[in-house]
Amino acid sequence: MKSNTKQKVALITGITGQDGSYLAEFLLSKGYQVNCTVQVIEMEDPVTHLWRIQPILDKIHLHVASLESYPSLYKTIEHIKPDECYHLAAKSFVSYSLDEFSTLNININGAHFVLSAIKEKAPDCRFYFAGTSEMFGLADHSPQNEKTPFNPRSLYGISKIAGYHLTNAFRQAQGLFACIGILYNHESERRPPEFLTRKVSSTVARIKLGLAKELRLGNLDAKRDWGYAPEYVKAMWMMLQQDKPDDYVIATGEPHSVREFVKLAFEVADMDWEDWVVIDKQYFRPSEPYDLTGDTSKARRKIGWHPESTFKDLVRIMVEADIRRLMETS
Repeated sequence: MKSNTKQKVALITGITGQDGSYLAEFLLSKGYQVNCTVQVIEMEDPVTHLWRIQPILDKIHLHVASLESYPSLYKTIEHIKPDECYHLAAKSFVSYSLDEFSTLNININGAHFVLSAIKEKAPDCRFYFAGTSEMFGLADHSPQNEKTPFNPRSLYGISKIAGYHLTNAFRQAQGLFACIGILYNHESERRPPEFLTRKVSSTVARIKLGLAKELRLGNLDAKRDWGYAPEYVKAMWMMLQQDKPDDYVIATGEPHSVREFVKLAFEVADMDWEDWVVIDKQYFRPSEPYDLTGDTSKARRKIGWHPESTFKDLVRIMVEADIRRLMETS
């Protein structure tokens, strides 16, 4: 007997990134038809850009569209008519230089374009906007929750605040079911190597295998609230399954220093971190954020989300994955 249950249709922007790839896998496991926007450059060089989604390429639908092109996003949304849209795409590397312009243009316009296209062509679509703890920046207290004032110190954080307000405006003025996840640092073996945690795990792996002689870092006392990315994408989905749209802080609630991450990473590889780490002033940020630690009590209470992996689990997973990867390719 055939089921009358309609297959849900999802659209993910930013499928080629860490979160997008994990979210696509998660939605496929839930029986969704998964559609994703990709840029022309990504299609032209799939080895470089599509490696995270290579195992599921035959199960998802790719659509060429750009955050800088409203017509391309409009056409894609008109064609797909998604039930749920997860807007993850953004220029996301955090720089504390204010002499850079593309981050604001891409991130703010991209969010506006997607929201506008949904309003016009898929008004019943449930929308998720990827916020970030960088919006809090130099917060005046810790931990931070959904009511903590924003005080960003990076263009990325500033651009995400604009997206936050755009999402709220479309929710309140246009009646869209729109949710915002204020996600704290969430890492995995799929992080690009320019991010601190992956720089550490990949360099530790290289040192372990005799391919590197040192790990150069900046401020070891800087603290972050680090979680495991696959668990955070589940929170995105959970937000869109609620009766009413709302905003949620997603975090572990536990701050850890860079020193702790480094020490554990070397321990996984059976090495003493002090033998290999070199402090380099060029890696110090000019405006280190205050203690960014998330208060997840609302998410725990309202949607039932909580982190499952420990900090030690995260470090071990990343280092072991990088060692494995290097051994397979060497």
